[in-house]
Amino acid sequence: MRGLHFSRKQLAIPYGLFLTCFVALPLLVIIYYAFTNGEGHFSLGNLIGFFTSPNTIGTLCYSFAIAIVTTCVCLLLAYPIAFILAQSEWKQKNVIVVMFVLPMWINFTLRITALKEILTLLEGNLAYYPFLNSVIGMTYDFLPFMILPMYTTLCKLDHSLLEAAADLGASPVQVFFKVTLPLSVPGIISGIVMVFLPSMTNYVVLDMLYNSTYIMGSLIGSYFSAYDWHNGSMIALILLLIILVFTLITDRYTDEGTSRGGALL
Repeated sequence: MRGLHFSRKQLAIPYGLFLTCFVALPLLVIIYYAFTNGEGHFSLGNLIGFFTSPNTIGTLCYSFAIAIVTTCVCLLLAYPIAFILAQSEWKQKNVIVVMFVLPMWINFTLRITALKEILTLLEGNLAYYPFLNSVIGMTYDFLPFMILPMYTTLCKLDHSLLEAAADLGASPVQVFFKVTLPLSVPGIISGIVMVFLPSMTNYVVLDMLYNSTYIMGSLIGSYFSAYDWHNGSMIALILLLIILVFTLITDRYTDEGTSRGGALL
């Protein structure tokens, strides 16, 4: 064993095989079904059908609405929590952070079932407030994913920059908006990505609350359940492209936020 030496290329072979088998090949299968018809011939009918169907466009818009509102609610709740915890001098603040993550260790079905019972007691019939309950369920599920990256970023802030800004006459509000907030942009973007993208597709929360089929994930599942792989693959491919564009945009803002932080340094 001591005589064995592996190059970096050789060590990358298992990873390359994994990507080929579980990423590249499934993607090629999706592309094939997306651009073929039932007879296996090339067709743009699935693509045209997506943009001309009120059902798919309406579902896409509804998914965007739920994801945007959920992300905004999570951001408004998570940033003050992350900021207070990061700036506090509490010796046990890591325990408090773990308490926010602790519900994630409980079985997902149990958590959503408990939330459904609570909402039923408060509101009565869940069907009366589908959008509100969707946002509540998504926020309950994804809030820790917004808190953790922002908390990590805020903990790494150079406090000497905050002290320097205060010494130069900046008020606490100015210090926050001109120093703390720009430096915390990478954490904010990471939290947005971790909440926004799953919120568009996680139909399990909606199904468990009131058997909804409104968002994109459930629409894709319904097509594949009906053995309509062609339309299901096209919707999955379009959703993948939307996620790719969103990721590229957020990466650009992350780079800008990092550059602003470097300028402050």
